[in-house]
Amino acid sequence: MRTLLLALALTTPAHAWQATVGDICTLSHATDDAEIFLTFDPTQPLYTLTVTLNTTTWAEAPWFAMRFDGPSRIDISTGRHAINGATLSVADRGFGNVLDGLEFNDTALAFTENQVAVFPLAGAAPEVRTFRECQANFLS
Repeated sequence: MRTLLLALALTTPAHAWQATVGDICTLSHATDDAEIFLTFDPTQPLYTLTVTLNTTTWAEAPWFAMRFDGPSRIDISTGRHAINGATLSVADRGFGNVLDGLEFNDTALAFTENQVAVFPLAGAAPEVRTFRECQANFLS
């Protein structure tokens, strides 16, 4: 029984924040319910954010918002998003508020008028800083 539990624990994916550095910088995190994925493409320069639900699709909505709860609460919203099944995406030339929200708070809520995806921000700050350093290297 212990061997089975150990094997299950070792094969269960870790749900940690992760930044990658390359031609396009990325920052991602997955929970049991959803995945959040940010990119920075220095050739544009352009930031993208996608939130993909694991068990359902996003309903069409006139707006998309994010709320970052914690010591530096931030609320942002836009009507310039796209929904394609389970994936909601938005792109912009600046994501400072998003990065501040992820780095300096405890929880991120990505939501529309009828749906919400919740992302705990434990462990996000160092990965956000790596993402910021990556973008700074391309912009300098």
